[in-house]
Amino acid sequence: MGVFTYESENTSVIPPARLFKAFVLDADNLIPKVAPQSIKSTETLEGDGGPGTIKKITFGEGSQFKYVKHRIDEVDHANFSYGYSVIEGDVVSGIIEKISYEIKIVASPDGGSLLKSTSKYHTKGNHEIKEEEVKAGKEKAAGLFKAVEAYLLAHPDAYN
Repeated sequence: MGVFTYESENTSVIPPARLFKAFVLDADNLIPKVAPQSIKSTETLEGDGGPGTIKKITFGEGSQFKYVKHRIDEVDHANFSYGYSVIEGDVVSGIIEKISYEIKIVASPDGGSLLKSTSKYHTKGNHEIKEEEVKAGKEKAAGLFKAVEAYLLAHPDAYN
């Protein structure tokens, strides 16, 4: 099995605590509302939202994928970090065993946030994942992030 790691960063004018509440803790409710074309619904299959919780995310009509199941690996409210793994679905193909994500939101000098994301693709056998193959997913994730940010800017009293 190989592990291929990709990192990305996004900036926001929203402070870390507020962004974490919206983008991570309430993502199941907020993202289908602000980006229904991307995420149709999220359903908790087992667990209480903490580590070990299994969720099924159903993608919107225009997506090339139907659904994924992910397992929450870590939720750190104090440090605004979150980890989860995609463990089932049509994103996980014949060559990918699972995809693990780590998200950390830190304060930026201007009072906003820097969202740091690490994606680890665990492949079956000695298959390799090339950056161009994950580019579309990274662009969709950045789009969801910007949709949440736009919602927070338009609703200054939400998630305080």
